[in-house]
Amino acid sequence: MAEGIKGIIFSTSMGWIGVMGSAQGVLSIILPRSSRQQARELLSNRVRYTPAPPHLFDDLVERLKDYIDGRRVDFPDRLDLSGATPFQHAVWETTRLIPYGETRTYAWVAGQINKPRAARAVGQALGNNPLPIIIPCHRVIRGDGSLGGFSNGIEIKDRLLSLENPAFAFPPRS
Repeated sequence: MAEGIKGIIFSTSMGWIGVMGSAQGVLSIILPRSSRQQARELLSNRVRYTPAPPHLFDDLVERLKDYIDGRRVDFPDRLDLSGATPFQHAVWETTRLIPYGETRTYAWVAGQINKPRAARAVGQALGNNPLPIIIPCHRVIRGDGSLGGFSNGIEIKDRLLSLENPAFAFPPRS
């Protein structure tokens, strides 16, 4: 497996989050889970890693905690997207440009990368996003204004959008 991969799991007000990084940058984030063990298992399923000393991700850990607590936070971090296809890279970089508290549609992202007929492929690329929150795929919704999908569960997508802008409180799904 990859050498030099470091990871950390920490508690937030929403649950346990996991972060992995390499020398190239942040590699993976596990969104809040109900237990430390669950976050550890999900992080370990992605790649073998060595537990990081607590200070290694200090700034990122604190910013993620602040974000989960509803504070606006920027994520200028270097990212390790070495496993991404050129299409995924374009989708993810475009998605990073969506401002905090705002949403865009899958079709908008497709248009921004000059692939106007690729809205479904954009959704698939976002479904493979290894860095939710930093690459804010939760800010991408359907053209009709509904949430669309989210690999971490639609409830978490709704919660993340609501953290950023209370006006995004979507009605419960039936």
